[in-house]
Amino acid sequence: MTNGKFSVLILLLPVSLVAAVYFYDVPKNPDGFFVDEASIAYNAYTIAQTGRDEYGYKFPLYFRAFGEYKSPFYIYILAAVFWLTGPSILVARLLSASAGLLAAALFGILAAQLARRRAVGLMVFLIAALTPWLFEASRLVFEVALLPAILALFLLLLQHSAKRAQWSWPSAAGLGTLLGLMVYTYSVGRLLALLFALGLAFFFTRERWRMVVLTWVVFGLTLLPLAAFTLRHPGALSERYKFVTFVKPGDTRTQIATRFVQNYIENFSPRRWLRYGDPEPRHHLPGMGSLLAGAVALSALGLIVVLWRYRRDAWWRFIIYGLAVSPIPSALTLDYFHTLRLIALPCFLIVLMVPAIEFCLEQRPQPQNQLRAALATLFLITLLQGAVFHWRFHNALPRDDAFDSYYLELLSPALAQPQRPIYLFDKTPAAYVYAYWYATLKGLSISNFQRLSRDEAPPPGAIVIGHELPCTNCEVILGRGQFQVYRQK
Repeated sequence: MTNGKFSVLILLLPVSLVAAVYFYDVPKNPDGFFVDEASIAYNAYTIAQTGRDEYGYKFPLYFRAFGEYKSPFYIYILAAVFWLTGPSILVARLLSASAGLLAAALFGILAAQLARRRAVGLMVFLIAALTPWLFEASRLVFEVALLPAILALFLLLLQHSAKRAQWSWPSAAGLGTLLGLMVYTYSVGRLLALLFALGLAFFFTRERWRMVVLTWVVFGLTLLPLAAFTLRHPGALSERYKFVTFVKPGDTRTQIATRFVQNYIENFSPRRWLRYGDPEPRHHLPGMGSLLAGAVALSALGLIVVLWRYRRDAWWRFIIYGLAVSPIPSALTLDYFHTLRLIALPCFLIVLMVPAIEFCLEQRPQPQNQLRAALATLFLITLLQGAVFHWRFHNALPRDDAFDSYYLELLSPALAQPQRPIYLFDKTPAAYVYAYWYATLKGLSISNFQRLSRDEAPPPGAIVIGHELPCTNCEVILGRGQFQVYRQK
């Protein structure tokens, strides 16, 4: 076997193993399908079938759901997939898993180009793929699943451009387009894309300034549909922000600034990174941190190396800037350490591992062997901790309440009753979409269901699926968690 073929084999083995880990146990883990996942998947199905969302709007820019609007990019990609395969939880979850694996691969490619060593790229790929923060986001049918891959592609193109004294116009157009995609991928992407665009000022030179301006122009053009939507639907995209932000009417600037700083610092908490992670069980498996200890150590060393050696390099200044601004969208909200709103943070930490690995692998008289031994030890610890996380993830008890995994069990006895329609009586304006989605999977029409407002009462004899609203004068058929199926008397 030639050296080239042997190198390819060495590369393919860990890549294949990681791919198997990403696709293993999909879609059963996590068990169930959260209401936001059901909404995204159902709208993707209706787009694939008719070109209209669940409310009848033809190819909408944003998708109305539960008093908010969901970003379009993920939904349209999933719609294209459903057009080929039909609706399926397996297919939807595989799309997110594929996006997560793609992001890890792109970070590996970026690392290999930065270090000019395939081995460094392979190390970074493996660490990125095993990182709980990125892996868990790739297990959910949420829009955010695409953001790490888009950001990695943006950084790849930016690094390719940064090596040249002059940017080409295709590179500038590509960077502007990728910033625009961030805007339409996830809600925090609207602020992050703007902050990243401002960070391109680091690359402003006499030779490059025209192409940097062109990047901003292309990015601005991608915002025109957003501007038109905002004019037609004033306040629609900011409606949810009113409920998740800590900023309330009457707060002083000092109060707002103090809370923002507290939130911002908390997002860099080593306890959160390494021990607890996101407190929301839907986003993170309890009992373990969101980052791997060895990866954090390498990122910290990488930051020191950058500040020591590369602080005048525009590319590395942008990476430090990106790390600094990534927590800003999350710091403006009530939740502490929100995995999804902080999704850009681990991406920049992964990039910062590269100068640390390079530093340890440098040829030097002394102490070269010690540094390489330390790097090998950290890498092995990281792989071991990543393996422990994945073992725990795949052997943990089902998070039934987090994903409402029992809803399908409730739907079957309701559908078995002859009465139609089945009434959906929900405390929140969201649970109805479970019935729509699962009926779609069964090939049933949603005309089997009728939604009730909280002020309405189901008629006598009706079959009702209730959500967090206790029934009166009724015969309960089955109850699980927050839901119950009953016959109204």
